[in-house]
Amino acid sequence: MEIERVNEFTIKFFITYRDIEDRGFDREEIWADRERGEELFWEMMDEAHQQEQFPLEGPLWIQVQALDKGLEIIVTRAQMSKDGKKIELPIGDDKLDLPVDQNIEKLLDQQFQSEEEEFDELEEAEDDYLSFLISFGDFEDVILLSHTIDSSSFENSLYHFAGKYYLYVTFNPDAPDREQDDLLAQLLEYGNDSDLSVYRIQEYGKTIVAEAALEHVQKYFKL
Repeated sequence: MEIERVNEFTIKFFITYRDIEDRGFDREEIWADRERGEELFWEMMDEAHQQEQFPLEGPLWIQVQALDKGLEIIVTRAQMSKDGKKIELPIGDDKLDLPVDQNIEKLLDQQFQSEEEEFDELEEAEDDYLSFLISFGDFEDVILLSHTIDSSSFENSLYHFAGKYYLYVTFNPDAPDREQDDLLAQLLEYGNDSDLSVYRIQEYGKTIVAEAALEHVQKYFKL
């Protein structure tokens, strides 16, 4: 799980579905079972408290977004206004006022219910194709891979983020499972399976080659 301290009042989490399952939660039950969703949330908040000294007291504003590889959760700690009846969320010039009696359980329930349909759509989309994000510490490994693998059978894009190179690959859904397994094994000989979200890479990283990346690398970088 990634924890990013945005500012004094806000913290951002990204947790992959694999990490959720490793923690003993089923990726579907966190939407259907509110208690399990709350249990996962408070487990994440406890880690944030330990790692980032993020206070847990007071009302919290929670935004949950279901992504392709996992969940992005933004938590903002609110401050009581002087009249003691409303809370102010320090999220810029446009502040949001919420009644104090809207507790964490209600907020979580609303957020998780509102995201359930989007999650179901992502589940259907994942059934249509298989994608991986592969990380490389050295560009030389990307060059070697490009001369080793037949990349014409799958889509691939290349990015640079935080000192590493990332190859996002999408396999043809019609390809046999054995062929997909062989391709993945070749990819992992030169790189590592990354738990980062491709959306995070695309947003904060630099796109090197958007399409047919390995073919371009093979063409312009000879062994």
